[in-house]
Amino acid sequence: MTAVRGEVVILASRYTGDAEPGLRIGQACRRALHSAYSVGLTLAVDAALAQRVSLCAAGPLARKGEELQISLGEGPCVQALSQRAQVLVADLDDPEATRHWPVFAQQAKAHYIRAAYALPILHGADAAGQAGLALTLYRHRPGPISEADLQVAQDHADAADLLLLTTPVPSQDELVHAWLLPAEAVVHQAIGMISYRHSLSTGQALALLRAHAHTQSTPLPSLARAVVHDHFTLLDPPASENGEG
Repeated sequence: MTAVRGEVVILASRYTGDAEPGLRIGQACRRALHSAYSVGLTLAVDAALAQRVSLCAAGPLARKGEELQISLGEGPCVQALSQRAQVLVADLDDPEATRHWPVFAQQAKAHYIRAAYALPILHGADAAGQAGLALTLYRHRPGPISEADLQVAQDHADAADLLLLTTPVPSQDELVHAWLLPAEAVVHQAIGMISYRHSLSTGQALALLRAHAHTQSTPLPSLARAVVHDHFTLLDPPASENGEG
């Protein structure tokens, strides 16, 4: 990140040493905005953007918005990070604006999210292929975001980045547990069962569960309950178990 504004440095200094800097920055951002938004902060910890952690869900819309983006693997923050550009969608009913994340748009609207604005922060002189951070604003009514609120959001995103630059990248197991904080306990159980059944790491089990939920347009907790309680399997058994081969 280059040419950091003085206001950003001052803002970041208020939360230096905080146990949950991402959460505090997101909450501060929500208070500072001129209009009513919910605020989410997502960290992509690998260059392929395959592993993401929601660091903050401040406000009534953010928890579901962040959960959908993590579980579906699509949404405004994913697009913003992959394209390395702001994604400002004033109306989720606009199919052209949401063509990169149609499933997210459909499910987000069912939870009263009508507009979303994602601001990515990427590291390095050439940020292509690098992990990154994205701050997403969610709103219950359509309409463009004001320049004043866009600047507030950008300052808080930059401040979060300054703080998180000194935070160690989580291990795979830490990543799974961090991602599961807003989720139901049954998701954790399902990941453990998938990992055991198919000799996968917890990260691979999470990726498999999320991919299946995405392709079937099924909420992640619902799929997890099917795995845990209905013995639903995500992978076909080996041919030998079917008497083939």
